Formats: sequence, C-alpha cells, structure tokens
Amino acid sequence: MINYSIYKNSKAKQWVTFVHGAGGSSSIWFKQIRAFKKCFNVLLLDLRGHGKSNFKIGNAFEKKYTFSSIANDIIEVLKKEKIKSSHFVGISLGTILIRHIAESYPKLVESMIMGGAIMKLNFRSRFLIRLSSIFKSIVPYIWIYKIFAFIIMPYKNHRESRMLFINEAKRLYQKEFLRWFKLTSEINPVLKLFRQVELKIPTLYVMGAEDYMFLESIKILTKEHRNSKLLVIPNCGHVVNVEKPNFFNNKTISFLKSLKK
Repeated sequence: MINYSIYKNSKAKQWVTFVHGAGGSSSIWFKQIRAFKKCFNVLLLDLRGHGKSNFKIGNAFEKKYTFSSIANDIIEVLKKEKIKSSHFVGISLGTILIRHIAESYPKLVESMIMGGAIMKLNFRSRFLIRLSSIFKSIVPYIWIYKIFAFIIMPYKNHRESRMLFINEAKRLYQKEFLRWFKLTSEINPVLKLFRQVELKIPTLYVMGAEDYMFLESIKILTKEHRNSKLLVIPNCGHVVNVEKPNFFNNKTISFLKSLKK
C-alpha cells in the first residue's frame, strides 16, 4: 500500500484528499494543510515510487503502469480508512488521476479541484514528450525532468515550485521514472475522453495566468462543461498551490463551503 497521512478534524465530517503530480510528493501540499484541516479531515498521499512510497518489490514485477493501476492505489487507501466519499484536490498529473477515479467511482468523488490541470497536450508538450522518449534510455532521467520543469515553469516567480519538483524527483529511481514516463503513451485518448464526456460532479479548475502549456485548453473545456468553473490566478504559473498558496486556499475552501449550501 502506498504511504499516506491523515489530519483528523473531530468536528468535520467531510474529507479532502490531495493528489500530487508526477515527480512530486505529498510534501507539495505543506502550504495547504493548516488551512484545510480547520474545516475538513485531510488525507495526503504519496503516489507509488514517490515520497515515502518508495520502490516496492511488488512493483518490480509490474512491467507497465496504467492510470487505472495508480488510481487503484488511491482507492485502496480510501477503503482501508473507510472513507465513503471525499472532495479531491489535485495538481498537474494528479488531476488526471482524480478524473480517472471520478469516471470509475463517481459516488466516491464529491467534487474536484484541479490545479494546473492537464486536459489536453498542445504542440509544445507533444514535441517535448516525443523528444524525451528518444533520449529517456540514454541520459539520466533527472536531466529530462529538469528540462520539463524549466519549460513548464520558466519564469523567475516559478523558481520555488520548479526547484521543489526537481528536488522531489531526485528521489525516484531511473526504472521508476521510465514506468511513469511510459504513461504518456496512453495519455492522449484518456484526455480526449475527459474532454468529450462531462461528469455531473462540481469541478473547479484553478490555473495560473502564466501556465501557457495548459491554460488555453481549460478555458475551452470550462465553456463546454456546465458543472465546471475556471479560476485564473494572475502572475502565477503551473503549480498554483505553491506559488499563490493563500489565494489558492481561500478560493478553494470557499468553493467547497459553497457546495455544502
């Protein structure tokens, strides 16, 4: 089972589950814990191979990771803790996993908050993935990850989130990185399905105004999906919860409280 930690609020009945992106860990949510645990029970996860969910012997026999297998890791934790439903907050690739869970277990997902959401790959991101696939078995994975980080988060005000993800990614094994990287081979049909099929689950997309890789596709999606709202944070890049934590916390908690009403 993957590593996880819980912050219980004896006065709260609702849960919020945080899902980080590829190369990160539950530590990227350290600026959210204090604010959210005042109102909710909080569940933090380390996805397989990340953070304290270090390499496991069982994973060595799994040749290919899929979004379903990784999503099932999260479901396993929820079942163990007897959490029947939860709000979900994700960042980057974590938003894909949350949407995947919502497709398979819609009753489990009360709402989705999608930070730096990935719902379509533009030309630059597709080119970057193709180029990386050529060199992934030749050069150290951390070189590829650093290039990804600098292209997705290029500006000075993105430095904190960029360095946070690079430092977390250093904990990965080369083979673990390759397993995660191979997920990109199935990402396009998955994202196409997500764009075409709207779920009846309240969804808030929180995007940085400087997230030039993914923002435009989310603008189009939220115009077409009635249950989705878009919040754009000025002077902010891809990792919105790290760059603008107070803004992110206030707006997302307000969104969740509005659902109670």
